[in-house]
Amino acid sequence: MYSPFKMWNGTIRSAKKYACLRTTIRFSSVAKHKVCIVGSGPAGFYTAQHLIKNEPNLEIDMFEKLPVPFGLVRYGVAPDHADVKNVINTFTSIAKSGRLQFIGNVTIGKDVTLNDLRTAYDVVVLAYGAAQDRWLGIPGENFENVVSARKFVGWYNGLPEESNLQLNLNVEKAVIIGQGNVALDIARILLTPIEILKKTDIAQHALQALKESKIRNVKLVGRRGPLQVAFTIKELREMIKLPEVSNRIHLEDRDYIEACIPKTPRPRRRITELMLQSADTKQADVKDSSKQWELIFHRTPLEIVKSENQRSVKGLVVGINRLKEDNWENPHIEDTGLRETIPCGMIIKSIGYKSLPLSDELPFDHIKGVIRQKEGRVEGMPGVFCSGWVASGPVGVIASTLQSGHDVGKRILDDLRKGICATSTVKPGRDVILSQLATRGVEPVTFVEWETLDYEERERGKNQKKPREKIIDVREMIDIAKKVQS
Repeated sequence: MYSPFKMWNGTIRSAKKYACLRTTIRFSSVAKHKVCIVGSGPAGFYTAQHLIKNEPNLEIDMFEKLPVPFGLVRYGVAPDHADVKNVINTFTSIAKSGRLQFIGNVTIGKDVTLNDLRTAYDVVVLAYGAAQDRWLGIPGENFENVVSARKFVGWYNGLPEESNLQLNLNVEKAVIIGQGNVALDIARILLTPIEILKKTDIAQHALQALKESKIRNVKLVGRRGPLQVAFTIKELREMIKLPEVSNRIHLEDRDYIEACIPKTPRPRRRITELMLQSADTKQADVKDSSKQWELIFHRTPLEIVKSENQRSVKGLVVGINRLKEDNWENPHIEDTGLRETIPCGMIIKSIGYKSLPLSDELPFDHIKGVIRQKEGRVEGMPGVFCSGWVASGPVGVIASTLQSGHDVGKRILDDLRKGICATSTVKPGRDVILSQLATRGVEPVTFVEWETLDYEERERGKNQKKPREKIIDVREMIDIAKKVQS
């Protein structure tokens, strides 16, 4: 007789382990429909939250590529933003509710196909985020020490695939292309005193590299003006208050900016007023400011140039532009024909991400990097939904993902109740998927096993006086997670 527990672990290592696994799967015996969610970040968990709250007769499985849950919260949120990471407590409650089964270390599209999932489940929710870089399309973009924000953030947050990223921080000037929250996160991490960073969950290899870093000046370069910056006031305040760091905000059209302020919504007005105020502050008053960050506007990247020895980045050539029309929200950018070179030894591109299709059959907009969908329903695929960045592109913050996830959850329940994505045939759900994984030699990780790994990371963190020390090797993660519970 087939046992999902036996397939789950390969072998049942002990009665205690078997009992532990049983406690993680406490679904109602009258569950009618089976749902799987691909991705364990905010979009996936918030979608699951709505489903669990509003429909008791659902069996929900959540698949994740890595052996660890929480996606962007673990590997995208800056290490000094511990308050933002507190949302993990909510996600943990959802995972331990008895209504959801976390299945980690499974790559959809490789270990299991989308068609496999559609055959096994009534509903498939794609919430796997955006994991590919956008490119500027300019000469020199592939030079050494020119990296994407996605890779750099993954590097300092302990993402396994970026743990060996080759970076040269033995330079004094860095340029970040982009003026969103991620750009400011990176600038802050580059300039924050080590005494502060070492108390966070930043990856140890990144902490050591930043401790030895010689970067003293970081310029954040944007194509548009101060009225169009994409960062929030919270991020700007943090930058302005960085200890031992001064700032310089380049304002070339102050009269126009001040004239536009009354027309702007309150959030935009507050950000702009804070930039104006900071630009007026005498930076000489900043005590012991050996480092500086700058906001530079109206600059379009045109070319990255190397030094004479052809081994390192020398600078970024930019075109100086001006904004046309009176529409301050979305002005037309006009090239003035003027050029300048911004000296730097490192360039980080923070120009956004895009998603990838996990199946050729998935309707996908390759230009925008998103799944083609309407209100979360994937085009031409009844029963398949998408949530979060894979649907909208990389926009918004975790709070906005909450609303998106709940909206998609509502539409899933609507379609189930109308019979749009449910059939009279009882779907096998996880049993058949776990059987396939066992046949293919894949070692799924449960949430209980993740908690073993979580405990180990916290214990290692205590030795460093940090919240946790993330394990960056996937094999080591699995080995620790699979330890027999004592």
